[in-house]
Amino acid sequence: MRYNLPSFSECGFFTERVNSLPATRQLGFFSTLGLWAALCFIGGLYASWQGYGGRAFAATLTVFAFYFGVMLLFAARGVPEFLSTRFGTGAGYLLGASTLLAYLIYAVGTSTFAFSRAGAVAAIVFIPLALAATAERQPPGAWQDYVTLAGIWVTVKFSPSHWLWPYPDARLAYVFTVLLCLNVALAAFVLIRKIPGIGYNIGWGRRWSFFILASFLVFGAIAIPLGTGLHFIHFAPQWHAGLSLPLLSIAILFFTAWPEEFLFRGLLQNMLARSCKSDVAGWWTASVLFGFSHITNLGFPNWRYVLLASIAGFFYGWTWRRTNSIFASALVHAGVDATWHFLFRTV
Repeated sequence: MRYNLPSFSECGFFTERVNSLPATRQLGFFSTLGLWAALCFIGGLYASWQGYGGRAFAATLTVFAFYFGVMLLFAARGVPEFLSTRFGTGAGYLLGASTLLAYLIYAVGTSTFAFSRAGAVAAIVFIPLALAATAERQPPGAWQDYVTLAGIWVTVKFSPSHWLWPYPDARLAYVFTVLLCLNVALAAFVLIRKIPGIGYNIGWGRRWSFFILASFLVFGAIAIPLGTGLHFIHFAPQWHAGLSLPLLSIAILFFTAWPEEFLFRGLLQNMLARSCKSDVAGWWTASVLFGFSHITNLGFPNWRYVLLASIAGFFYGWTWRRTNSIFASALVHAGVDATWHFLFRTV
């Protein structure tokens, strides 16, 4: 690995922050490939231990490995740039077609194929790509960008994921929907729109430990007494679940924290800051919208969840601003969620 500065727009109100960003060490292709292989191997072993096997399991594992591989390898140094140089914007459409083909492999392999399901997935894949194509020559923050972001969020939040991914007993429906939508977002925003400054990388930089730890601890100092006072949470540690905490934390990092940080920080906060020509306005607005995206969680309208999630979004957004990396903000996000699941119970 080598030191390099995170890519960010060098114009306007972003110049000062770019020049102050710390240098980062970003994982290269083969290091990321090794990480992907290790995580897929662990997932496959766990599924086998749970008793899954046969053709349906093989098809499901293959499609998961593809979607997850795209998610991780795009964070490796130079991969998006290589694809864009080699294929141009066609790389986005190629990824979209591959994403749909992977779903068809899953559907046929698990004997759950239906034209209605395939048509729904095709719409989920190609409508965002079509919107991105219409905004290809416009600056980041065009109306098509926000419509695409809203559509992706609605798909993850409200789509009939259990219907789209019925095997195995819809237990992976949410994870597969998240991975599908993340692949689509990469195709639309990274390969077609080429939005700068997303910070879609896995690496480490100077003082990142401080930024991540400070964000986590200060948020905890605010959220724990506030959540307790609002009768939203209470201390109820699950010591018996300690052995499962590492796997749970990895799952939270990659299937909750990472996708949400990509959507709300790397894309939404990034583009709002450009549209408003104010880094702070983009940060605060994205934090509030992040809070409101949780209004249906645990009952509608859940204003306590909105408040705490908005405060959390403020700290996640601060971490992203200081590091220009969704990996850093995702670590804070995952730490908060894992602590909540392990030490507290929602009232």
